This record gives sequence, structure tokens and C-alpha cells, in this order.
Amino acid sequence: MNNEPPLSSLYMSSDQLSPLVADLHLLTVLAATRSFTEAARRLGISKASASMRLSELERAAGVSLVRRTTRSVGLTEAGQQLVNDMQPAFNRISESYTAVKDLVGTPRGLIRVTAPVALGRQHLAPCVAAFLKRFPDIHIELALTDRFVNLASEGFDLAIRHTNAPPQTHVAWVLCETRSVLLASPQYLKRRGVPSHPSELTAHDCLLYLGGNQAASWTFERHAKRKSAERVSVGIAGTLKANNSEVLRHALLAGLGIGLLPDFSMPSAANREDRRQLVRVLPDWQVQGFFGDRIYALRPGSPQVPKAVRCFVEHLRESFSEGFQPARIITP
Repeated sequence: MNNEPPLSSLYMSSDQLSPLVADLHLLTVLAATRSFTEAARRLGISKASASMRLSELERAAGVSLVRRTTRSVGLTEAGQQLVNDMQPAFNRISESYTAVKDLVGTPRGLIRVTAPVALGRQHLAPCVAAFLKRFPDIHIELALTDRFVNLASEGFDLAIRHTNAPPQTHVAWVLCETRSVLLASPQYLKRRGVPSHPSELTAHDCLLYLGGNQAASWTFERHAKRKSAERVSVGIAGTLKANNSEVLRHALLAGLGIGLLPDFSMPSAANREDRRQLVRVLPDWQVQGFFGDRIYALRPGSPQVPKAVRCFVEHLRESFSEGFQPARIITP
């Protein structure tokens, strides 16, 4: 006599599973965000609704899935196992649905973008305005921040960043080349003197960018004909450190010291307040590995890129193709 249960009883019926699918997806979003507030925002529901739905899912499963504390949200072992098993399936569903939507009609949908503050204010904002006029069915959420954003966990579709080496886990489109320039105001150099070698910067007030793993030092390289490159690292100090290149630009124009700026944040001839000139310091030396040598559009790696995102990247590539055109910089 066969005492084994019928095969059909080992699996949930579609009627039993269907009501849970949305809540299971909510669990995967919570695993990525580690925040009921952010998970609810991403799914367009209230925080109270998200919490209630997860509690109902736990009751249906008969096991605790979420570990709640006053400071954070985590998953239990059972919750993490569920997410690990389901995440590939939900990713595939999302990619397939996006691919089908892109087969017909004009590009549409929401694109969440993050970018550095200075680059976003000075160069990205005009690009976004022009893009939305071309594609009125696309919506953009633009978050400007100088901190490093985790695209996958924070739900961003695209990041605009300046770097030397984009992460290998991301799709990376080159938008343009960029460079770092050492600058000071004529007033500061008249007061403190013009350095002729990087080692002399130790006697100057230097304005330091606070970002990533930047140390309080600058590394310079100079190439000479028929000679190997000369490389010098210099410790720097000054009265101002800031994590925003616009702040440093204003400090340079005010004569507070010598500082590095990426070319996209150098004084622009289009802005009346920035028409005062700056002097390039140590023009024969190139700063190494600071702000990055290219501007990239980055997206977490995935087989499918939505048509709206592809259109926006192509628009950025066209807009950034000529690089950045700062006001005239004096070379002594």
C-alpha cells in the first residue's frame, strides 16, 4: 500500500500562491533596501502597509522572515533563503516585462538617476531639460549627491560618475574625457608666490576635496623628452576641506589657496559670478588619479537595458561629446 501523499499536495496551488507573490516580491525589495520606508517608497505603498503585508506573509509561512530592531531591518535565516531562491526569478520577470514593453511604442517609464552635485547642477540639468522635451513619456528622478550611492540597494537605474575604473559588475558607457587642474587666484599667488615645483606646495594653503579615499596628498607626474617620467607625491594642508567642488571653486576665486578642480567645475564663461580668472599652477605637471579621467554613465549589470535608459544615455553622450568648455584659464 502506498502511503505517500499525492504529488499535487506537495506543491502550493496557483490559487494559494497568487496572493503571496506581491508580498514575496516585497520581501526581496526589503532585502535590498534594509528599510521599510525605502521599500515602501520604491513600491508606491505606505510604510504601514509594507509592514502589515510582511507580517501576514510570516503568518502564512509559519516562520519569522524579518528581524526588526529600532535601528535596522534584517532577514532571518528563513527570510534570506527565500530571497536567495526567489530573486533570480523576479529579476528575470522584470527583464522580460521590460523587453516586451520596449517592443512597441515610444520610450516611456521612470528613470532614477544620481550624479555629483557640481556636475549635475552645471551640466546634467540642462541635458535633462532638453531630454524631457524630446521624450515627454519618460519621467526622471534626479538625486544629486557627492556620496557614493549603491545603485542596486537604493533603487537607481543610472549613475553619472567621474572615475578611472568603473566597477566590473556594472554596465559602463563613456560620456566624455575629463581632467583635473591645479588652480589659484592671481591675488593669492601675488600674496604667497608662485610655486615652481610640487614640493613647494607644502608652504602653501591648499584646498582639499573630501571624497572617497582621497588622502591629504597630491601626486604629480611630469614627462620630459628623452627622460623617464618624474613622479612626486606631496602632503598638503590648508584651512578648508570640502566634499563639493563648487565650494572649492568659490574658495579659489576668493583667494583662499591653491586647489584642484575637475574641468567640469572650473569657472564658466556663461556665469557672470565666475568670470573672474584663475591661474593654472604647475602647468608642466599633471595630477595623477584624483577626480578620474572619464565621465561614465553606470548601470547595475543586467541582460536587458530598458529603452528609456538607452535613449537617455545616448542623449548624454551627444550632449557631453565635446567635453567641458571652461572660461579662459591663465597659464603663467
